Amino acid sequence: MPNAKVLEQKQKLVAELSEKLGKAVTGVVVDYSGTSVADDTALRKELRENNVEYFVVKNTLLGRAVEGTELEGMKEVLEGTTAIALSNEDYTAAARILCNFAEKHENFKVKSGFLDGKLVDIETIESLAKLPTKEVLLATVCSAFQAPIAAFARAVQAIVDKEDGSAESAE
Repeated sequence: MPNAKVLEQKQKLVAELSEKLGKAVTGVVVDYSGTSVADDTALRKELRENNVEYFVVKNTLLGRAVEGTELEGMKEVLEGTTAIALSNEDYTAAARILCNFAEKHENFKVKSGFLDGKLVDIETIESLAKLPTKEVLLATVCSAFQAPIAAFARAVQAIVDKEDGSAESAE
């Protein structure tokens, strides 16, 4: 039986993990077995650059952290090696990076995930992974808004040019 100090430390870890899960807009749980140190380092670097927190977690601690929440169904996949990626801002970054990594590394597998505090299936995570980045989406929206304005400006310029041409021919 663990002593009181160890138990207190574990309870603190579970509380911190629960808080992180609660703040995250999206999270992806993976099995990282067989991943080389070099690959893991590259993966962690890419996740960090995209503001995604990634860390290895004990299955029992993650299981305790999701107890009594809408994420409790995640306990079914908590076996083997487990790491979790959490994003507090970007809905697609964790899924995109981890699914791309999983495609290139056969031992690395996506186990589960959540979106806005609700457990989602693997197909949803893969769909998220296929979405473009936030910056690309914003650029697409901006160009969609800009296109009608640019067309209007060209039409007005054509009218001005036509009137200038008629005024010059009348002289």
